[in-house]
Amino acid sequence: MTEQRHMQIGEVAERTGLSLRTIRHYEEVGLVIPSARSKGGFRLYTEADVERLMVIRRMKPLDFSLEEMRDLLDITDRLAAPDEAPAGEERERLRERLDSYRKVADARCETLRARLTMAEDFAATLQRRLETDSGRKRPQR
Repeated sequence: MTEQRHMQIGEVAERTGLSLRTIRHYEEVGLVIPSARSKGGFRLYTEADVERLMVIRRMKPLDFSLEEMRDLLDITDRLAAPDEAPAGEERERLRERLDSYRKVADARCETLRARLTMAEDFAATLQRRLETDSGRKRPQR
């Protein structure tokens, strides 16, 4: 078995774009647990931990609650478990729950796209007003 490289929380924060505080919070609420601790007690993370944090980070803009995140991560963990992978009806039930989250994510993405379109239209309106205003002569004082 090859030994995994461990990273301290600062490197993980830099790689994920998450703050140290946020990473610690996710640990406190049980979303991600450091794979190890150094002799001095510092949190140590693996590449798999970074990938898990990136999944959490990607859920955030879609307004998934901590409980939904926890449930979704549990589903994916259970489906990916190499030694204890569920079979039969349990596997199908987990896949149905995963698909349900996918549908929610798709719907929320569509909502975000619509909001972005409205925001871009608003920004364009402001730009047009600035351009119109710059063409007018200003009164002299």
